[in-house]
Amino acid sequence: MINADSRKLVDLIHRPIITEKATLLLESNQYTFEVDPKATKPQIQAAIELLFEVKVTAVNTLKPPRKSRRVGKFMGHRPLYKRAIVTLAPGESITLFPEV
Repeated sequence: MINADSRKLVDLIHRPIITEKATLLLESNQYTFEVDPKATKPQIQAAIELLFEVKVTAVNTLKPPRKSRRVGKFMGHRPLYKRAIVTLAPGESITLFPEV
């Protein structure tokens, strides 16, 4: 049964990030996710372990600098986001692209 705390943990993970660098990291058993900017490393670790039922050995996070954006005469910024690079224990894996 899912309690309120686990529901909050699931909401911290937004989506997996699929870029060239993230694809290269898959070879070393590291997965990249976009997470809530206020999420901490222990919360991210607990959420990944709950969602995918794997053992996480390390979590590295980074907040890229905000880029400015122009729409007509108005200046603004792109939304702030946070990336988490999650290293799994040897033998563990996450299926990002399930077979249909």
